[in-house]
Amino acid sequence: MNPKIKVENLTKIFGRNPKSVLAKLKSGMPKDKILQETGHTVGVCNVSFEVKEGEVFVIMGLSGSGKSTLIRCLNLLNRPTEGKIYIDNEDIVEYDKKQLKEFRQKKVAMVFQHFGLFTHRTVLDNVVYGLEIRGVPGDERYKIARKTLEIVGLKGWESHYPKQLSGGMQQRVGLARALANDPDILLMDEPFSALDPLIRREMQQELLDLQSKLKKTIIFITHDINEAFKLGDRVAIMKDGIIEQIGTPEEILANPKNEYIKNFVRDIDRSKVMQAKNVMFRPSALVSLKDGLKIAIQEMEQSGISSIFVVDNDRRLQGLVTIDDAIKALKENKRLADILQQTFYTTKPETYVHELIPIATKSKYPIAVVDDDDRLLGIIVRVSVLSSLV
Repeated sequence: MNPKIKVENLTKIFGRNPKSVLAKLKSGMPKDKILQETGHTVGVCNVSFEVKEGEVFVIMGLSGSGKSTLIRCLNLLNRPTEGKIYIDNEDIVEYDKKQLKEFRQKKVAMVFQHFGLFTHRTVLDNVVYGLEIRGVPGDERYKIARKTLEIVGLKGWESHYPKQLSGGMQQRVGLARALANDPDILLMDEPFSALDPLIRREMQQELLDLQSKLKKTIIFITHDINEAFKLGDRVAIMKDGIIEQIGTPEEILANPKNEYIKNFVRDIDRSKVMQAKNVMFRPSALVSLKDGLKIAIQEMEQSGISSIFVVDNDRRLQGLVTIDDAIKALKENKRLADILQQTFYTTKPETYVHELIPIATKSKYPIAVVDDDDRLLGIIVRVSVLSSLV
């Protein structure tokens, strides 16, 4: 499948004659020396990456790393000095004014750090702005705006003005304005960094909840490694205009590419990055209801375990049986279905490890990881939870 976004050898240099310093940059001259000798600033240097449709791709780095310069290249607010940007296999760098206008109005939307709301417009009129520019008829655009405000949790606030809202609510308005145009791609430039920590965490979860429904392709900029690893399907870490490493949070934690990346991830709270699906394993012993007590006892004895999960023919979890109960039931001529226990914990694969710690410490049995149809995907034992924090 072709990527939704493909960036090839992208470079952005600021100054009077950016192309004149490309040769110096390609020869390996450091960006600080280029600035000193030529007065030009290298924002992004020879960056390449791909983003899949429906992916949350986070670009993170410290101030001055080039992350905000890069995201502004993706809608040509910053015109690249060199390189290609393919959106749905079309190089947008080659767009004329008409094509670019249509691209910005219909395919991509941007959410800014400081909200960018019109203070003289109501919440509703802020949200309809993009639709208004596109020439969407009045009744239709207000219908879309109201529906979008409901999606972001602001139903009932349509007639208020931005100054009457909290920071988190203002950012929801900015998000609603971006979503109202139903763009394929959302560009989010540090949208939560101006918010209080508690509201910021709430907005992060709101975004994840929205994404699970809307499945947009999102490029998200942040300087916060914990935020990056919480939100990102994959993360790109930048330094001095260069991407140092791209990978899933788990890949970067497990195999940091260099000392710079190691320092970045050293103090991260792994329990808020790792999920159940990252620490679960497929059980080596499992029985079906049709197998009966003798098979259950045999499986437990051969595997050296004192309890075993029981599933049906579709691998849907039915319960758990212990070795003591199974032996007793066999003597009493009972069936496997008669002695199933439900005294164990279940969780979804996306649950974060920090939520599982108190469960793992008090549970007598492994935690069962199940999907929405209650099919058993894997199990988590206490040592898996604790070892993931190391």
